[in-house]
Amino acid sequence: MFKDLSPNLKSSITRSITQTFEQYMSDIDWSEEKFSIDDYIAAWREYITTKALWYTKIPDDMKRDPKFHEDLAQRINEIIGRILSEPPSEEQIATIQIMQEKLNTHYEYACKAEAVYVETLLKNHLEI
Repeated sequence: MFKDLSPNLKSSITRSITQTFEQYMSDIDWSEEKFSIDDYIAAWREYITTKALWYTKIPDDMKRDPKFHEDLAQRINEIIGRILSEPPSEEQIATIQIMQEKLNTHYEYACKAEAVYVETLLKNHLEI
């Protein structure tokens, strides 16, 4: 069912999954111990029902269809997998390393999105 949506709707859904996942991970400080797929899904559901403009464009009968929810779950898994497997850029690595040396910190990061979080955290510490 997901594949039957317009390219614009699919793109909007993908963006909402990405944005809410990265925000959720930031909220829990990218902690694997704090991660809960149920909590993430609740955050995503809250976002789509209160802020996502695309949500009202999907027919109600489609929203109620279990196949649609299966397709969405698969898409969520794909997007999260892609986020977690995208390596940090060389520039991010270098920037973070320089800031960590200045601050004498040892934050670890495994993907590009987590590197963005660490970079922001370090920049905030440098500004204090």
